[in-house]
Amino acid sequence: MTDSAEYTPPKIWVWNKANGGQFANINRPIAGPTHEKELPVGRHPLQLYSLGTPNGVKVTILLEELLALGHSGAEYDAWLIKIGDGDQFGSGFVDVNPNSKIPALLDRSGPTPIRVFESGSILTYLAEKFGAFLPTEQPARAECLSWLFWQMGSAPYLGGGFGHFYAYAPTKIEYAIDRFAMEVKRELDVLDRRLAESEYLGGKDYTIADIAVWPWYGGLVKGWQYGAAEFLQVQDYKNVQRWAETIFARPAVKRGRKVNRLSGDPADQLHERHDASDFDTKTQDKLTAAG
Repeated sequence: MTDSAEYTPPKIWVWNKANGGQFANINRPIAGPTHEKELPVGRHPLQLYSLGTPNGVKVTILLEELLALGHSGAEYDAWLIKIGDGDQFGSGFVDVNPNSKIPALLDRSGPTPIRVFESGSILTYLAEKFGAFLPTEQPARAECLSWLFWQMGSAPYLGGGFGHFYAYAPTKIEYAIDRFAMEVKRELDVLDRRLAESEYLGGKDYTIADIAVWPWYGGLVKGWQYGAAEFLQVQDYKNVQRWAETIFARPAVKRGRKVNRLSGDPADQLHERHDASDFDTKTQDKLTAAG
């Protein structure tokens, strides 16, 4: 390990906004809205407020998969929440998700709107609502939910841990990068061993467990995240690679990955989605330009 000045924590922690790195403008130690702003509402019962990050992509992939199965009730409006601009701290968004994180869903199909926040909760809610991508019988249901919650517990090591210190922190800290790189590689090994014995994480069927894990770890092994594929030697995880390619080949996954996306090839960005026709090239170009 390289030498560095030893840090002694103060007796009482005080927030220093200048130490926030790339995301200093949106991180703060308190909750609640910073400004009044109502959320837009489209014509469909399901209103999604999100951004095309790994957590946001989970929900748009599931919604596109549900529509591909013929569940017309899964039609949705996807509104862009620009977290870099602080949209998640608007009063309307905070009403739907008091934690001010994307994604957030409002189901207006019944007499009383139902708010659902946290991506794993949204996946479970939609899978149960439409009776798809979540087994109803044991032990398949338990296996699916175990891997779903594995992702919810492990992703902070990948995103908030490794990704932050490797790609976004204002100072490269060897200990922090080593600590989280070790954990991410352990998690990739967990996945690789599981996928050596099973086609999908929950078993023989594609489920919300795969939909939850794929944007994070599938994206990592495909080289989409943090520019860290070589650093982490992701090519060594052959079973994860096979699984990631299988899922990426699904048309609904390709559509879902475009929704609310602000980075990458403009052809892969659909800033808002209000109808299936929005994926048509001309409509997509128009919406992307407007966004």
